Amino acid sequence: MEKEAKAIRPFIGARDYELSRSFYRALGFQEVILSHNMCLFKTERIGFYLQDAYVKDWVDNTMVFAEVEDVDAYFKELLTLDLPAKYEGARLTPVREHDWGKECFLHDPSGILWHFGQFKSR
Repeated sequence: MEKEAKAIRPFIGARDYELSRSFYRALGFQEVILSHNMCLFKTERIGFYLQDAYVKDWVDNTMVFAEVEDVDAYFKELLTLDLPAKYEGARLTPVREHDWGKECFLHDPSGILWHFGQFKSR
C-alpha cells in the first residue's frame, strides 16, 4: 500500500536547548513553539523537531542530510553567519566533492551533524 507523504521531520536532541534554539534561528529556520520542551524549526520546504532532550549516544550519532540547489553558494552563506565563532561546539567543514555530487558539513552546538549536499545532474 502506498501513502502519499507530505513531509518527513526528524526529531533531534539538544544538550543545551536554549542555545540550540538560538543556533537554528540564526541559521535561518523559523521556530514554532509546540510545548515548553519541543519546537518545530522549518523553512518553506523542510522542517525538524528540536527537543529539550539529550542522550549522548543518540545525539552523537545523529546526522541530517539537506539537499540544496547550489552547495557552493550555500557554504558561502554559512560562512557569513560565522556560527562557529558565535556558538561553542559549532563547526563548519568546507565543500567536498564525491562521485555522487558535493557537500559541506555543519555541526550544531550539541554535535548534530548536518550534511548540506548537491547531487550531480543526471
